[in-house]
Amino acid sequence: MKLRTTVLTFSLIALTGFAQKKKTTTQTPKEKFVNELLAKMTLDEKIGQLNLPGSDDFVTGQAKNTNVAQKIRDGKVGGLFNIKSLQKIKDVQKIAVENSRLKIPLLFGMDVIHGYETTFPIPLAMSCSWDMNLIERSARIAAIEASADGICWTFSPMVDICRDPRWGRIAEGVGEDPYLGSLISKAMVKGYQGKDLTADNTIMACVKHFALYGAPEAGRDYNTVDMSRIRMYNDYFPPYKAAVDAGVGSVMASFNEIDGVPATGNRWLMTDVLRKQWKFNGFVVTDYTGINEMTDHGMGDLQECSKLALKAGIDMDMVGEGFLTTLKKSLAEGKITTADIDAAAKRILEAKYDLGLFQDPYKYLNETRQKTEIYTTAHRVEARNLAAQSMVLLKNDNQVLPLKKSGTIALIGPLANNAENMAGTWSVATVQKNSIPVLKGFEDAVGSSAKIVYAKGSNLDDDPVFEDNATMFSKSLNRDSRTKQEMLDEALTVAKQSDVIVLALGESAEMSGECSSRTNLEIPQAQKDLLKEMLQLGKPVVLLLFNGRPMVITEESAKVPAILDVWFGGSEAGHAIADVVFGAVNPSGKLSTTFPRSVGQIPIFYAHKNTGRPLHNTEGKFEKFRSNYLDERNEPLYPFGYGLSYTTFTYGKATLSAPKMNAKGKITVSVPVTNTGNYDGKEVVQLYIRDVVGSVTRPVRELKGFQKIELKKGETQTVTFEITENDLKFYNNALEFKAEPGKFEVYVGTNSDTQNKVEFELIR
Repeated sequence: MKLRTTVLTFSLIALTGFAQKKKTTTQTPKEKFVNELLAKMTLDEKIGQLNLPGSDDFVTGQAKNTNVAQKIRDGKVGGLFNIKSLQKIKDVQKIAVENSRLKIPLLFGMDVIHGYETTFPIPLAMSCSWDMNLIERSARIAAIEASADGICWTFSPMVDICRDPRWGRIAEGVGEDPYLGSLISKAMVKGYQGKDLTADNTIMACVKHFALYGAPEAGRDYNTVDMSRIRMYNDYFPPYKAAVDAGVGSVMASFNEIDGVPATGNRWLMTDVLRKQWKFNGFVVTDYTGINEMTDHGMGDLQECSKLALKAGIDMDMVGEGFLTTLKKSLAEGKITTADIDAAAKRILEAKYDLGLFQDPYKYLNETRQKTEIYTTAHRVEARNLAAQSMVLLKNDNQVLPLKKSGTIALIGPLANNAENMAGTWSVATVQKNSIPVLKGFEDAVGSSAKIVYAKGSNLDDDPVFEDNATMFSKSLNRDSRTKQEMLDEALTVAKQSDVIVLALGESAEMSGECSSRTNLEIPQAQKDLLKEMLQLGKPVVLLLFNGRPMVITEESAKVPAILDVWFGGSEAGHAIADVVFGAVNPSGKLSTTFPRSVGQIPIFYAHKNTGRPLHNTEGKFEKFRSNYLDERNEPLYPFGYGLSYTTFTYGKATLSAPKMNAKGKITVSVPVTNTGNYDGKEVVQLYIRDVVGSVTRPVRELKGFQKIELKKGETQTVTFEITENDLKFYNNALEFKAEPGKFEVYVGTNSDTQNKVEFELIR
């Protein structure tokens, strides 16, 4: 009762007591409230709103704050992040609203990347579901659970386009395609923020990392990004803009530079593009110590970098305290203005107003919700379903899959019985021990109908130092002290008594993610040696591939009968994998990234442009004076959009409603799709368009539509797509978003390599 009385008292003071004078212009209630509060604040209190220290409980990166509580009392903190405890958050919020002068509540943020305690598949895996309803629902559940634990702000969605899988953070993203990525971006924002941001079960989203973070040179994290603006606008900007158009409340700056200026200090990016062109009216936060790191980029000392960031349009400084310690001095020296500080502080206060924190700072601290809405059975059912829908069947010779629930099944590999690695990277709130490993999933699925025999088979890697680096954040694989041969002998004994061998191999959860760049994208040699021995037994072999990025599995693809990419499936990974392996779910995932044949092909992606000397053959034969390699084919191992099913789908000839279209018209593309196999199944029907002649060179094809349909065996459905002029627009050299008249090719099929083509002309 006492807390509630304090809240109501503060609300009345805030709404009535701050009024100083009448304005001649009409203001919204939010504008009036924020302007009157701002007028009450001292310079130190305004700068304090721009300060986002980390909590003492959860420290990442390079810095750690101390004396946070006193800074909150002094009005020098705007929010905290990565505190996981309703009681701790309540205690800290109480300091802000009862012990500081103006009683301004704090924001509480967390890296809720792919679920909260109910953890969904890593974002790259979710993108392979091509199901926007399921993806939105995952964000909605994450918001429900996080908000029930006191969190009101998430640093998600991460929508950096990535075409270089050496970069570990591809695991957190939406894949390589701007169209698919934009739809996912919109769905995630909608899921987190819902229809009413003042509700106690919605949270503010933060789209990141703005911008271009997914294209670092050499695929090395935090490295330089250098690209043309035409590529920025056409290929990399769209998912960020989609989040802004969806009403995202905040944006996070990226670590990399753009046009020679780090994003954190880049006014063209943060003000000209984000605010002026895209009309974003939320606030911008740095990434962890992003302002401080501009010094190493060569932009000056902390005072200079802080000034650059504020002038660029940055509103909140995460951890580095450059704003807190230097802005007052810069103001006195005339390097910044009071208006610069006021603008940033105002945007932070507006976000708190939008979240309803001024009305009730304790709105997210409901103990009943905490006890009843986190890690529920219903949420875990939905996580299990999305994990199954995200898996991609890469190979299935002789219909090895689905397995029958009979006989003896050998389950072997370092990832076969390890709960801690099922959730994948950036699973901050996950209770790792609660995740379901593959062994448990298999045993629950078969019951007494079949016998499951298990052996670890090998360590993740022969090198203990590498394995230690790849199993951080309480995600140990419990390295086995036995010799390599002893582990292999045990696996051979288990495998020889089985009818089929299932191998759980690949990456550990932290082999992808932040600061997990790799130059070798193959399965570690220790596991490759294990796989080789298993294949020599002559029994059916299924490879469950754990990964947070496209991997180089050319050798495995040639030799292993069945390969199921299971990614990292989250809390219910083991059950979801069993659902697919034993046929309760027919796999329908499609790759959102291209799988290379070798690392030397990288960057590799489907929407590339032709050279003046393209390779004409499709058999991998070398041709002198053509754009190809001496030692590798041009085409990938698995193309974008690829994914098999336990059934088969046959496409009829695509047809158009008309051969020509004017700027205000539309054309309908139709294609019959038939389930010609023995199982009911889902298929993602994909539409690609090529602009044959343009004022600038255009990609060989671009995804412009897709539909995920479900067909009973023997059923046929005619799928239709509507094409308008907007689908044909692109940014030209003048950065004008226009469609140009001329010939267009339309491809409809099961992946980006489809040759099911029709043509039409856009006329004026």
